[in-house]
Amino acid sequence: MEFHFANCTIDPDRHAFFRDGSPVHIEPQVFELLLTLIRQEGRLVTKEELIETVWRGLNVSDSTISARINSARKAVGDTGQTQQIIKTIHGRGFKLLAKVTNNSTHTTAESVPDVASSQRIQFTQSTAGTRIAYAQSGLGPPLIRAAHWLSHLELDWHRPVWRPLMEKLGNNHTLYCYDQRGTGLSSRSLENVGLDDFVQDLKSVADASELQSFPIFAASQAVPVAIRFAHLYPERVSSLVLYGGYAEGRALRKTTANDIDEATILGLIRAGWGKIDSPFVKAFTSLFLPDATTEQMESFVQMQNETISPDNAARLRQIIDRFDVKNILSEIKVPTLVIHASSDAVQPIDQGRILASEIPNARYISLESRNHVPLPQEACWESMMQEIEAFLEIQKNS
Repeated sequence: MEFHFANCTIDPDRHAFFRDGSPVHIEPQVFELLLTLIRQEGRLVTKEELIETVWRGLNVSDSTISARINSARKAVGDTGQTQQIIKTIHGRGFKLLAKVTNNSTHTTAESVPDVASSQRIQFTQSTAGTRIAYAQSGLGPPLIRAAHWLSHLELDWHRPVWRPLMEKLGNNHTLYCYDQRGTGLSSRSLENVGLDDFVQDLKSVADASELQSFPIFAASQAVPVAIRFAHLYPERVSSLVLYGGYAEGRALRKTTANDIDEATILGLIRAGWGKIDSPFVKAFTSLFLPDATTEQMESFVQMQNETISPDNAARLRQIIDRFDVKNILSEIKVPTLVIHASSDAVQPIDQGRILASEIPNARYISLESRNHVPLPQEACWESMMQEIEAFLEIQKNS
């Protein structure tokens, strides 16, 4: 069902927002805030109601709410001075002043739910009966996004850190994502596992999805997993896109001036995991996305409790910090694109250069960025996505 108000249209089924007929990108929390106001057309919505609906009852500050209201006003073409569409009732809450109509029976292209903007979650089994949750979205030839640190299929789909990347990758591909073991909707056990178990998780998703040959997009710790998969099953990999990865885990490599040792990472996790106001967890989060918006930063922190336990978070880092594919890089024969942020604090750029120099004929792109997690507001975002799409298109047609 679409809702129309002022010169705006919002479509919850497709998670789409339009002003004057043109699409406007808004962050997921802002989208939920607008929907809450729309569904209570003309009625006062208190801050408490917004917190319960938009933030799922989490304790958030007035400044956070004000920031989302300001973003919502910007999206609809309103301002805090005019307040013609969204009005602030000081000390009480907010209300939508514009009249709302809907077209629940209208069947134009804009109102039909778009399969490319939804995902279907299923489960399969990997080694030792481990349950792996995976999801399919988008339209086009297949692309697997290998699982990485802090994934949760349901939360990723609605929150502002990974959703923009998933949408972009799903624009021209049927995208397959999954939660790695120990996280998200997959089995939480991490006992007696190593690199090849994570490789088999990827294989189980490909097998369950009946994929014979496909490209892989891998970020961070998923990079050695994808490389090992391509080494074991070269006939099943058409190409690799490797972002912010490494060949040798930090517990195995010599610490350089641009690297962070394992003890520091584990110390930050054990001191502050899941504690939203902890300076330790804020320091840990800022390593991954130092240029994040407040909403992105808060969302990344909130993901922790819902995605993985404190003990598993520490255990998982110890496992992935011992991944090592350095000795098989020269044997990778599939077309490979390596992308690395120039000032990445989680995995130093030297690791990206090792991948690009030792994988035969790999193409290398350095981004002017500090973020280990790619963020859509960065100047390099669009060019990076264009490079990825062009690379995948070339390999598809070769």
